[in-house]
Amino acid sequence: MTTLRLPRFGSLRARVSGLWRSDASESTAIPVRDWINVSSGAPARLLAFDQALLCIVLALLALGLVMVYSASIAMPDNPKFTLYSPTHFLVRHLVSLLIAVLAALVAVQVPVSFWEKSAPWIFVGALILLLLVLVPFIGKGVNGARRWIPLGFLNFQPSELAKLAMAMYAAGYMVRKMDARENFWQAVLPMAFAVAVVGLLLLAEPDMGAFLVIAMIAMGILFLGGVNGRMFLLITSVLIGAFVLMITLSDWRRERIFAYLNPWDEKYTLGKAYQLSHSLIAFGRGEFFGQGLGASVEKLHYLPEAHTDFLLAVIAEELGFVGVACVIVAFFWLSRRVFHIGRQAIALDRVYAGLYAQGIGIWMGGQAFINMGVNLGVLPTKGLTLPLMSYGGSAILMNMIALAIVARVDIENRQLMRGGRA
Repeated sequence: MTTLRLPRFGSLRARVSGLWRSDASESTAIPVRDWINVSSGAPARLLAFDQALLCIVLALLALGLVMVYSASIAMPDNPKFTLYSPTHFLVRHLVSLLIAVLAALVAVQVPVSFWEKSAPWIFVGALILLLLVLVPFIGKGVNGARRWIPLGFLNFQPSELAKLAMAMYAAGYMVRKMDARENFWQAVLPMAFAVAVVGLLLLAEPDMGAFLVIAMIAMGILFLGGVNGRMFLLITSVLIGAFVLMITLSDWRRERIFAYLNPWDEKYTLGKAYQLSHSLIAFGRGEFFGQGLGASVEKLHYLPEAHTDFLLAVIAEELGFVGVACVIVAFFWLSRRVFHIGRQAIALDRVYAGLYAQGIGIWMGGQAFINMGVNLGVLPTKGLTLPLMSYGGSAILMNMIALAIVARVDIENRQLMRGGRA
């Protein structure tokens, strides 16, 4: 009896319509090479992709949707939101998720080479939007901060685009300066100038949290790109000194640091440390298994911005230590997997793709760490959302596009390892 075998990596068409010819002595399979040209604009056939990465991203999005609804369901009780329905924020967040998913599906079809060529223009576009947000009657101010550009159906935050643009630009910059990475004036100084320009625009909003994340992305890519260790330490020292100087010269930033150091002081409990103190109360009430989904008390107008910056506190109160631990493990695994994809790309001599993916890993892991640290009282209060989970249309959109490009990097990596053409 002749055993019929299909090629291990045959295309779907070959599996369905492949013809087998056999005679009395032997059978012969038609050889099929399944490959895509990763440099073309043709849609990729997702025959091999990181399914675990997709599952963890979808799990974080689903949990974020549920917790945003739970954290915002009592908002209409506030006189400020009287006209809102209990599902107002849920519907808006769901629409943002749908837009983000559609944008991610489009982004995953675009070759990485296109993003590499377009990185400088995307960076310039982000700078222009950061300038426009400061213009009166264009930028929208909330609670003393001017960070959004109204687009009708959503408020776009240019700082989120700046994070993605910085990852793209820094990766391309290191590829261009690879031969001069030991030279401070050629490799480091221009990048430091670009970060400084972005930082000045962000501090004018003000948005020190976004500046911190962007600085982390740029510094991380410089370090991973092979910049001299002494120069890296020098830049790090200068950056830390700049942050210390900004805190020292700003009265309200200095007061926030003092409140962070002693949130239970009567001077700060009802002032600068109000959010932090109630966040810690939420963590304490959650205990090990939590109070149950929807049973949070702190979200009842005790904890401000419970559906955005302090979403983790609501998770802690309702799902307890177990829920928070699951979220931490999920973000750790996500960052680790993205770094692995980047390391794999570099091993295949795709330096830009590798550095970009590792920059996104720094973004997701670093921002999640800062948000969790703020909620736990480990770090001073900063206006940074929890990636993929907190309420916010532009943040979700940029997060999904960034991860979609990482998925594209992984698809091209797998294609090259299977004998495809680049």
